[in-house]
Amino acid sequence: MVALSIQEVSRHCGLSEPTLRYYEDIGLIGPVSRDERSGHRRYGTADVDTLEVLACLRAVGMRIEDMRVYLANRARGLSTSAEQRDLLLRQAERVEAEIRAKQARLGYLREKAALWDARHRGDAEAEAASSARLPLLIAGMELGASPAR
Repeated sequence: MVALSIQEVSRHCGLSEPTLRYYEDIGLIGPVSRDERSGHRRYGTADVDTLEVLACLRAVGMRIEDMRVYLANRARGLSTSAEQRDLLLRQAERVEAEIRAKQARLGYLREKAALWDARHRGDAEAEAASSARLPLLIAGMELGASPAR
C-alpha cells in the first residue's frame, strides 16, 4: 500500500494542499488515514487514484456537486455508464460555452485594438468601420457568456 504525504500527493496530482484538505472535509475523498505518531495525512493507493480523477475533472472546470455524482457513479460501476456519459457531455457543453465566450471577448479586444490603431494612423475610415463592428462584438460577448442549452 502506498502511504504518501500531502506534499507528495499535491506534487503528484497537481492539486494544492488546501484543495486536498478541502476535498477531504467535504467528503470527496477519505477520510484519509493518519500517521499514528505525527497525525499527518497518509494517502493510500485508492486515495491517489480518486484524486487523479478529481484533478482531471477540476481541470475541465467540473463543479463539486458533479464531481460527487461522477465519483458515486464510478463506485457503482458499469450500470451507470449512460449517466457518466450524460454528465460528461453536459460538462463538455459548458466548456464549449466558455470557449465561445472567450472567442467573443478575443474578437472584441482585437477590434478595439484595430480601432486604436486606426486612430493612431489617422485613418478615419478604418476607425469608423471598426466602431461600427464593435456593437456586434459586444452583443456576441453577451450571447457567448450564456451557458449552452
